Amino acid sequence: MVRRMRTDDLDAWKPLWRGYTSFYRAAVGDEQTADTFRRLCEDDGDLVGLVAVDENSGLLGIAHLVMHENTWSSAPSCYLQDLYVDPAARGGTVARELFDAIYTEARRRDADRVYWHTQQFNGAARSLYDTVGRLTSFVVYEEELLPDRP
Repeated sequence: MVRRMRTDDLDAWKPLWRGYTSFYRAAVGDEQTADTFRRLCEDDGDLVGLVAVDENSGLLGIAHLVMHENTWSSAPSCYLQDLYVDPAARGGTVARELFDAIYTEARRRDADRVYWHTQQFNGAARSLYDTVGRLTSFVVYEEELLPDRP
């Protein structure tokens, strides 16, 4: 089952969050982690936290969505920023159930698309993504804006 994140999910969410950020070699501090969790649990924000749970309400996976306006449509878009399934729960239906819930939430919010990106070497995830979405030709560029740079 997949449901919205709740504030009482914090202790079970943190290991999944740390597993996800560790996979991408990202260092996210405790203060930012707490702020991210708080915003994902808000009912009225642009961030949406979803969790896959087992029959004992244990967390098996997470999906974090960013709802935003765009210039090509008057409908919002849904960016799937983070998706992670506990390694012990992989290979089953958890990731597909998360995608079903992601698409349901995006439709509920009248979004016209869901999009995401992953690293090229993430073959296991990409094999799933090939079945739940469409690969595009877009290439991602970025520039990190540090406080001491103009």
